[in-house]
Amino acid sequence: MYRPQADEFPVFYKGYIDTVKDDVLAELDHQIESFTTLLNEIPSEKSGFAYAEGKWTIVELLGHILDTERIMAYRALRIARNDSTPLPGFDENDYVANAHFADRSLSSMAEEFEHLRKANLFLIKSFNETELARVGISNDKPISVKALVFIIAGHLNHHIRILKERYL
Repeated sequence: MYRPQADEFPVFYKGYIDTVKDDVLAELDHQIESFTTLLNEIPSEKSGFAYAEGKWTIVELLGHILDTERIMAYRALRIARNDSTPLPGFDENDYVANAHFADRSLSSMAEEFEHLRKANLFLIKSFNETELARVGISNDKPISVKALVFIIAGHLNHHIRILKERYL
């Protein structure tokens, strides 16, 4: 799968996409082990740690990652299936505020990530070139299925960097 072109996604996502290697499928697969390993190395007592007032805790950050992966995969599915219904945006802060991630353990969420990513990889690998090239409207902007695949990988790369730099 080739990299998405600049006209296939809103400029907001460029930073995420730029973190992804050319072989996005290999990267998505590699992230399963590397990210779950990282999460399993975090002591459970640190799950409620936030690096600053008003910032998400580690477990909330992980919840955000899970929510976003689901939303991006859903968008990819809808667009790949040629559903032309415009898709709404979402407010990640509202999602975190209305979840109860603090009631979850890091280990259960790491396991959930592993299963979610594996399921999403089955979906992504099922897309053919025509489906990957399809463009739909999400959050009032055009976006391709291929771009969404790169965004899934890049969004995780972005938050891994933040987790390492600011939380750990």
